[in-house]
Amino acid sequence: MNCEVCQLKELDVEHFEIREVLGCILHTILFHRALGLVRPKDVDLQLFEITYVQCADAELEKKIDEKIGQFIDRVDKHPNKKTQICLSFYEVKSKQATWFTNKVERLHWEQWYINLNVAQLPKAHSGKSQHSKLVVDPGEVALEERDVRRAALEASLREVLFQIIKFVNEKRDHVPPIPNVEGVSFPYEITISSSSDSAFGMDMFKRMLQTGHPTMLS
Repeated sequence: MNCEVCQLKELDVEHFEIREVLGCILHTILFHRALGLVRPKDVDLQLFEITYVQCADAELEKKIDEKIGQFIDRVDKHPNKKTQICLSFYEVKSKQATWFTNKVERLHWEQWYINLNVAQLPKAHSGKSQHSKLVVDPGEVALEERDVRRAALEASLREVLFQIIKFVNEKRDHVPPIPNVEGVSFPYEITISSSSDSAFGMDMFKRMLQTGHPTMLS
């Protein structure tokens, strides 16, 4: 089965920006994979001059919030490590394996990899370093640097949103027929990986295999 994979541009974020950035990206992808008629909901980001659209569905919002919370927990437990989140869409196929049990196949047809590089900021100093004789207020310099970094992140986040829109407009042949299931979206799952995990390499290898061979779930 043809599985299209989209590696989104890596974003450099600070810890307090994770929730808004991830929510914006995940909701944007899911909105473009919505089923039937949905109620669009405009959302203004608080940290950036960006407005995006999401499906006005309480269950969907709850699931995404839970996954973002898990992502933040993973970042807290594994600082200074790359942490990646993958949003996969799949079809479910049932097979009778034996007389008594059934096997369920998840046939992945699209996967989105969201890459965040979470900055580990140095601990705040008193500003009275023994080797520092700055005339300019270090606090002002720090604020200017943060403004520049924030503007760069906002521009990069816009690029990611355009990357999503470009992908869904150009990649259409692999999208399966609308399934006869309840919900506003195609069946999906959100997985989180950290490079500090001992199984990280194996997880990545399995995902590579999924593009050509469906994962068998008992």
